[in-house]
Amino acid sequence: MAKGEMKIGEISKPRFEFRTFGQDLDAAHARMARLSGPVPEKVWERKSDEVYILSKTNDINNTKIRDGKMDIKTYVQTVDGLEQWNPLMKGEFPIAKEVLENDVFPAFKVDMPALTQATYTLEEFMAMIDAHADLQGVKVSKHRFGYMVNNTICEFGYVLINGAKVCTINSESTELEDITKTMNDVGNGMETAENLNYLQVIKRIIGWINKPLAN
Repeated sequence: MAKGEMKIGEISKPRFEFRTFGQDLDAAHARMARLSGPVPEKVWERKSDEVYILSKTNDINNTKIRDGKMDIKTYVQTVDGLEQWNPLMKGEFPIAKEVLENDVFPAFKVDMPALTQATYTLEEFMAMIDAHADLQGVKVSKHRFGYMVNNTICEFGYVLINGAKVCTINSESTELEDITKTMNDVGNGMETAENLNYLQVIKRIIGWINKPLAN
């Protein structure tokens, strides 16, 4: 059966992803850009400011807030070293108490604070996060450049995590072999680099995990 063509911005089957982080990925970025086919202008270059909610007791649900909206993805499986994540929920602020009770705090896998209001603004929600011993909000600014290599959706990005600057590079697709070929083609150490998701790298940078990045 022929493989489907990956298209940026379109919903597909759940994708697998390789992503790594380091201080100097410029050589890998330059080669990825050379290998890339045409991509839509909207993904040539993108900037965003986000807040990730980190939990000391959870590594399987990835929660971030961007433009006043909350997005939670959940880890599904790892196959051949590549991770698969699925959407768990999307919500907007002000957010209902029931959503926090049934979806958000259970995803953090921590004790739930007392919820006494019918709805919560973003500021009120972040105040609860800041007051919780097992949770922390981390500001993440992204400057991303989009590519398409071997029918995989790729990007390189400069990322500020609470002001600490790192680089990231990734390839994602529904087809495992296409991702592996892409990172082998990109080379410059990417074919053997550790696969890291945002939860893991943020925890390393804020000191919750004592491990280094790719370089």
